[in-house]
Amino acid sequence: MEQEFATPLLENAVAEFAKLPGIGRKTALRLVLYSLKREPAEVEAFANAITKLRNEITYCRMCHNISETELCPICANPARDAATICVVENVRDVMSIENTHQFHGLYHVLGGLISPMDGIGPQDIELDSLVNRVKAGGIKEVILALAATMEGDTTNFYIFRRLAEHSGSTRISVLARGVSVGNEIEYTDELTLGRSIINRTPFTDTFQNTP
Repeated sequence: MEQEFATPLLENAVAEFAKLPGIGRKTALRLVLYSLKREPAEVEAFANAITKLRNEITYCRMCHNISETELCPICANPARDAATICVVENVRDVMSIENTHQFHGLYHVLGGLISPMDGIGPQDIELDSLVNRVKAGGIKEVILALAATMEGDTTNFYIFRRLAEHSGSTRISVLARGVSVGNEIEYTDELTLGRSIINRTPFTDTFQNTP
């Protein structure tokens, strides 16, 4: 039985907090009651930050990372290696790899992984724009930095096939398996992830391990 609250305002606030991932109604109630104890200016600043984030954050037109401008700070940085692209599933993976300080190229955020069981196909991820970046030339290496899962491996293979038609001399590599099978990038420790980037291998070498 769901807990009944004293006022509709309290109920509505709890219901909104409970929509956040990993937040149940009990935790939502604690957060709401905590907010009521804060100064009105603090609560207003919190609400304004969320509203401003939602209204003003956009996506980089080149790599699809979150950004406040047309190009994200990474793509706009002339010191980055524009000839190397690291392909990741989501924005959290960009943050994880940046924290290793071992990669100095650019990124491409797919926004998901191919998963037929979940009804997610190649048309549902940002793949065509990656192909176009390679077709445009000037890319020496594409690093496939996806999760070591069935969905990640499926997406890796599909991307490899798509890029092979246009890559020319572009090297297509994959993270070394220092990242355990079944692990997602964002949950891999920085040391292991950094070594996996440094010791990356040509994607074709993974075929030798396929039964």
